[in-house]
Amino acid sequence: MERRVSVERDGELLMIGLDRPEKRNAADLAMLEQLAAAYGQLDSDASLRVGVVHSTSEHFTAGLDLADIAPRIGADGLRFIPDGGLDPWGLTTRPVRKPVVLAVSGICYTLGIELALASDVVVADRSTSFAQLEVARAILPFGGATLRFARAAGWSNAMRWMLTGDAFDAEEALRMRIVTEIVENGTHVARAVELARRIAAAAPLAVQATLANARLAVAEGDAAAASALPAELVRLAGSDDARAGMEAFLTRTTPRFEGR
Repeated sequence: MERRVSVERDGELLMIGLDRPEKRNAADLAMLEQLAAAYGQLDSDASLRVGVVHSTSEHFTAGLDLADIAPRIGADGLRFIPDGGLDPWGLTTRPVRKPVVLAVSGICYTLGIELALASDVVVADRSTSFAQLEVARAILPFGGATLRFARAAGWSNAMRWMLTGDAFDAEEALRMRIVTEIVENGTHVARAVELARRIAAAAPLAVQATLANARLAVAEGDAAAASALPAELVRLAGSDDARAGMEAFLTRTTPRFEGR
């Protein structure tokens, strides 16, 4: 299968690059399968702590390659998760347990916005253009925008863009909380890596527990998340990492967390 997604280790980071520049990273089935496999690798490899998703070229993604995808949509929707893979949008499988930092630039359409909404930190190049334009293609967003866009941006903001398919800029994406921050053109990947390294330097069990509890609050409500906190705190407090953190605090040194 021709490569559509590059996967490279950078210490404790997994660099996941959308790599179909001739189609502005429009996602065909092969790209979706390879992206799902990369998320599975990030989740299952204990030595990896954070994923950084970016484009290897100018544009993050033009959305779906409908010529390839449309004929593959069956009675159960679209199947693209390989063995060992995870749905990057967290809809058909559980989400990846580790944080994902997204770096977007150029055009970021449809599934790109939905991937941003499903990620944990999003850095946007100032020139990035966004559009949730499925209605202009006679389909609906099916990567999570109908679930998450209004939650992030508010109902009228989300409907303004989802129901028209109009394009909006990085400043509007920041205002609507789709992106975390905007950086100068060409620096988005470096900034995403910088933030990912900051996350990777923290205790991985604590990072994953924090992420999981925040997701639980969104999915099941504050009461469910609050009830899970005491047991999680006890579990983390008994870890080797907690002991390493306390020793570093007492000796004023930098802890080295091992995820145990």
